[in-house]
Amino acid sequence: MAKSQEICEQITDTIIAALEQGVMPWVQSWQGQSVMPRRHCGTRYRGINTLILWAQAQTQGFRSPFWMTFKQALEYGGCVRKGECGTGIVYANRVTHVEAGENGEDVERSFSFLKGYTVFNADQIDGLPVRFAASVAKPQQAQAWDDYADALAWFEAIPAEVRHGGSQPVYIPSADRIELPARDSFRSPLAYLATRAHETVHWTKSESRLNRSFGQERWGDEGYALEELVAELGAAFTMAELGHKPEIREDHAPYIDHWLKVLKRDSRALLTVAAKASDALEYLCAFHPSSQSAAAENREAA
Repeated sequence: MAKSQEICEQITDTIIAALEQGVMPWVQSWQGQSVMPRRHCGTRYRGINTLILWAQAQTQGFRSPFWMTFKQALEYGGCVRKGECGTGIVYANRVTHVEAGENGEDVERSFSFLKGYTVFNADQIDGLPVRFAASVAKPQQAQAWDDYADALAWFEAIPAEVRHGGSQPVYIPSADRIELPARDSFRSPLAYLATRAHETVHWTKSESRLNRSFGQERWGDEGYALEELVAELGAAFTMAELGHKPEIREDHAPYIDHWLKVLKRDSRALLTVAAKASDALEYLCAFHPSSQSAAAENREAA
């Protein structure tokens, strides 16, 4: 199994290669399932692990959203088929220890580390309970607003101020308000939902909520690019959580060069950005009673 740092570098290199071709892989290539990857117990994988497992599912044609270790498969009465190869993902943790300071006093220091481990998709395992079978994807060709009533209600439960009728979708930090064009001006309900998801993820960055800041000082700087990437991934995660495939926003092509510069400079940037995107999804899910208990369980992965 590849070391944890190598895993992060591999997925970053994959995304860089796609972006250089003008493709946003979290939208076009890795969303065939239109569902978030799940651990054996049903909780969502977080951050970069989501991207890793989406990529592997697309490459191998896996349809089940469930992934587990070899040992966990045995505990459910299953057995990984002979010859199947696992997928390397990472686990993030933080260690705190006490050491002597310059004057002999005890000083508490902590550091983060990544640990790599291997999981298998349920499609690679025989004998699992039926609940691990592939989920039935929601139809993606529906165009009527009524077909997306559940997703619309999901967003309406979030206490963000949203005003419709503007010319451009935007989150305005100074007013703590989201502005969107009229719903019917979007090319499809999915396009509207994906755009609303993107701006709602931006809404979570407020100091009164997740207090997310990358030191942005001006449009197009590194902090700006990182926040836009959080919103991109957060929107993709949100749409997948709702069971829908996100659509590409036509106004986001100019961001690709900014993202490439950041990712090429620091291979760990994607780790941070993906984790922040997962934080945003969990924050939004907490406004829904059925998600309250699950949110606390999702902190175990990177």
